[in-house]
Amino acid sequence: MGLVARVRRGWVTRERARADRERHRADLEYLLRWGGAHTGVEVFVEPQTMINELSVVLVDSAGSWTRRVPGGPKAVRRLGRELGVPVHDVLETGYPQRMRDNIERARIRRRRAERAALTRQLAELAARDRGDGPAE
Repeated sequence: MGLVARVRRGWVTRERARADRERHRADLEYLLRWGGAHTGVEVFVEPQTMINELSVVLVDSAGSWTRRVPGGPKAVRRLGRELGVPVHDVLETGYPQRMRDNIERARIRRRRAERAALTRQLAELAARDRGDGPAE
């Protein structure tokens, strides 16, 4: 490997590390704001995999949730400490039922909205075919 390639690779690596730190800092700030704005918040730590970095899911008492990558175990501990909330390992506890219920309710609402939009589109097409719809 030539000198230029080594220097360039080192520069790219440093730039990527700096961008990752900034992204993790922004994610941690977001999580702190979100956790402060909701009640009954708990932190669920998702393990690092071959594909994903270590991430956390914050879940409030109503089942609303958000997921971010805080930047490592130290950031997770800081998050739990600053919010004053329990921190759980999702592999040990699983996701809370209120979160799963919230996701299912959102899925039902989304399907109903899609069905209503499709029904409106079909009604408009039928009206246009009959000649009593808006002219194009």
